[in-house]
Amino acid sequence: MKVYTYSEARQRLASLLEQSRREGQVQIRRRDGQLFVLRPASGAGSPLDVPAVTAHLRSGELAVLLQESRETGDRFWRSRWGRSMRRRAKRS
Repeated sequence: MKVYTYSEARQRLASLLEQSRREGQVQIRRRDGQLFVLRPASGAGSPLDVPAVTAHLRSGELAVLLQESRETGDRFWRSRWGRSMRRRAKRS
């Protein structure tokens, strides 16, 4: 891996960023001898990037499960959304 001087790094910053992306890191040495490493930051990704779940449900089973959970979770619907939301949820 090539080590760049601080002056070279200042002049070629865009190309060093690209090189660090390709190779993983770039080293920069200051005149006083201190060595620095330039690395691309790892992408955090989206919190919605989750692995899929295989449920093995037949057609219509999910709707039945949701309806049952709404009926048995009546206290949740009443306390969280009020009566009007509970009525809407039971109709669907």
